[in-house]
Amino acid sequence: MRIISRCTLREYWQTHPDAKQPLQAWYTNVKRADWRTPNDVKVSYRNASFVANNRVIFNIKGNSYRLVVAINYEYRIVYIRFIGTHQEYDRIQAATV
Repeated sequence: MRIISRCTLREYWQTHPDAKQPLQAWYTNVKRADWRTPNDVKVSYRNASFVANNRVIFNIKGNSYRLVVAINYEYRIVYIRFIGTHQEYDRIQAATV
């Protein structure tokens, strides 16, 4: 998968160093993936949640952080839309972010 954009993750882990290793692991796994459907995502990440507009929510670092992405399955692109704590996540609309 092609991930847009890693720099968003990098900026986040610079202010939240405890998220660095889990975000790097997520990035590496997703980069190697070939997701064609939401079921493919579910095989890799059982706890991933799906909402409208092809948004997928991943729990990062044992549920300490939430990562929201939009996936274009046809072109194999993952767009990072949001990364934050649970409190920050509660203030957004994951389907429209």
